[in-house]
Amino acid sequence: MTYRETLDWMFSQLPMYQRKGKSAFNNKLDNIKKFAAYLNHPEKKFKSIHVAGTNGKGSSSHMLASILQEAGYTVGLYTSPHLKDYRERIKINGRVISKSAVVDFVLENKSFLEKNKLSFFEMSVGLAFNHFANQKVDIAIIEVGLGGRLDSTNIITPEVSLITNIGLDHVDILGKTLGEIASEKAGIIKENVPVVISERQEELVDVFISIAENKKAKIVFAESTIKKDFKTSLLGKYQERNIKGVVATLYELRGYTIFEKHIKEGFLNVAENTGLLGRWQILQKQPTVVCDTAHNTGGLSLVFEQLQHQRFDHLHIVLGFVKDKNLDILMPLFPKGATYYFAKPNIPRGLSVDILYSKAKEFGLKGQTYNSVKKALRAARQSATPTDFIFIGGSTFTVAEVV
Repeated sequence: MTYRETLDWMFSQLPMYQRKGKSAFNNKLDNIKKFAAYLNHPEKKFKSIHVAGTNGKGSSSHMLASILQEAGYTVGLYTSPHLKDYRERIKINGRVISKSAVVDFVLENKSFLEKNKLSFFEMSVGLAFNHFANQKVDIAIIEVGLGGRLDSTNIITPEVSLITNIGLDHVDILGKTLGEIASEKAGIIKENVPVVISERQEELVDVFISIAENKKAKIVFAESTIKKDFKTSLLGKYQERNIKGVVATLYELRGYTIFEKHIKEGFLNVAENTGLLGRWQILQKQPTVVCDTAHNTGGLSLVFEQLQHQRFDHLHIVLGFVKDKNLDILMPLFPKGATYYFAKPNIPRGLSVDILYSKAKEFGLKGQTYNSVKKALRAARQSATPTDFIFIGGSTFTVAEVV
């Protein structure tokens, strides 16, 4: 099998939540535990930091990896989803896993994968953990895919757990209230393993404290305890909240030598060290073109807060969603004075552009429809003047088509 054939098999043969939605979500850890045993338990052969949350977990994971790399450690990084290439999910010191490693892993384990009907995500977690174990990383930053308690990554026992933020996302799976979602995210808290909460949301404090006490885990609310300010190369004022969680996590990490200079340099070199894409990423100047993968209420609210700090004559928004989003909640967040370019992300789960256009009209958002994200962006560029601002977002998959 070639690399392309291997990916085609992975994407089509086995379900993946990001493409197919709720039908692909497996509510048990049985399969990944069985796969880990089959692989001789790679998850026990490296140290880790586990990162969960609704917003900020990807940025925080990359910040942690960058700082630890600056401190001289060999750092594994597992994140999801990817934007351009599947291998973005699995990196060591910013270098993606090789194509041959992906192909060889699938070929060696294909009979097991088929027989046990492992999901795309379970398969990917097994590949990442096996790779980190084989390469003998000093530590790995493991980002939760969905939720926490029943996420396939939740077979590790980390050195520290980090929970960034809780918002209303994936409510069909994780729960309809912030409390229910917080309980699912807090499922990564382990016995006697410290947990850091980046953002203190008062209505959720008791949820986290109760679960931490039950696990005899030290709990740190970073927003209340970290007073020192650090700057990051990641643009967006909203990163300030993630920074505090990352610093608090490093303060709880034992057995690693990390000086303040490593923290400063790590924050300033995140993209260079880790290859992070799609977080308030500037694609062009004159007009300014920015994309961001924010796709839920909390994330989009922070993005539009950041937009208020920008100077421009007119705002253009290239917008595409996936089907499971509650547009009645999301549409009111979008500015009515912008010109919209509506498109469907090119995945089976992409929301019909006609449905999006119709719903946008209900909320007073004006624009035109296009049959691809790239055509929508092309139209926005043609319409914009050099002093205008173009924002691209609504979905990770919308952004993936333009970066």
